[in-house]
Amino acid sequence: MKMFLAFLACCLVGLTSAIAQSVSVEVVLDREQYLINEELVAKVRITNFSGQTLTLGADEDWLSFTLDGGAAKVVSQRALVPVRHEFKLDSSKIGTRRIDIAPYFDLGRPGRYTVTASVRIPQLNTRVQSKPKAFHIITGTVLWQQDFGMPPDPKAPASVPEIRKYSLLQVTHDKELTLYFRLTDGSGAKTFRVLPIDKLISFSNPEGQLDRFNNLHVLYQTGAHSFLYSMINPEGVLIGRETHDISTTRPALRTDKDGHISVVGGTRRYASTDLPPSDDSIPTADAGSRQR
Repeated sequence: MKMFLAFLACCLVGLTSAIAQSVSVEVVLDREQYLINEELVAKVRITNFSGQTLTLGADEDWLSFTLDGGAAKVVSQRALVPVRHEFKLDSSKIGTRRIDIAPYFDLGRPGRYTVTASVRIPQLNTRVQSKPKAFHIITGTVLWQQDFGMPPDPKAPASVPEIRKYSLLQVTHDKELTLYFRLTDGSGAKTFRVLPIDKLISFSNPEGQLDRFNNLHVLYQTGAHSFLYSMINPEGVLIGRETHDISTTRPALRTDKDGHISVVGGTRRYASTDLPPSDDSIPTADAGSRQR
């Protein structure tokens, strides 16, 4: 009888293991390189071939991440990653959970890292782990910087003004140059926002200017005859984007007597990527140019 029970237990363990193997987990990243403090979205892809509908995400610990910084060093975790969100995954289906993991781990030094995801499946009484996914944290090359003061707090008008810093950086991704924006405190120790603006050509010389409200205006060349103009506010939010082409003159930034900045010269080309969207935007590939 004891031998039979032991045999039955082994069969059940084998069956559970086989069912668990019918569920796979994979971590997918959009790129191999990320700037320090840039958004790093890990897409956790769960494939279910268990023959039953799985209920996932009911608890805070159903999904966890482990990051390795090389030399067998585990990257310290700053806070619990918020992953709780219950959903059902039918058999033969794939579910994907997108999580920005950058704020929750110490990724403040350049180097090679790996991220591994682990998914707990209560119905199968098991955890399934992904293969490690590698990525690199890089610094980029600073092209331009400017300190500026934030508007005074109405609740504390006598307080010391907060100083922040705008930076424009050049980053190489897959042999392509990208212009990045970074917003930090005055010392550069605290980062508020990092975001890519657009592709950059090698001979472009990004021009940054601040208006009377300390919005950052950026104009730079993206092609042989095209320029991109972007405006970013002191909170690091992109609030304006336009495309301008060289015509009889080249686009340039100009500040008027009231401290407002605009693009002069060249020709405005309306596009679906305009921000805010323009009534004249043409979303098709053969969009023509119009004089602003």
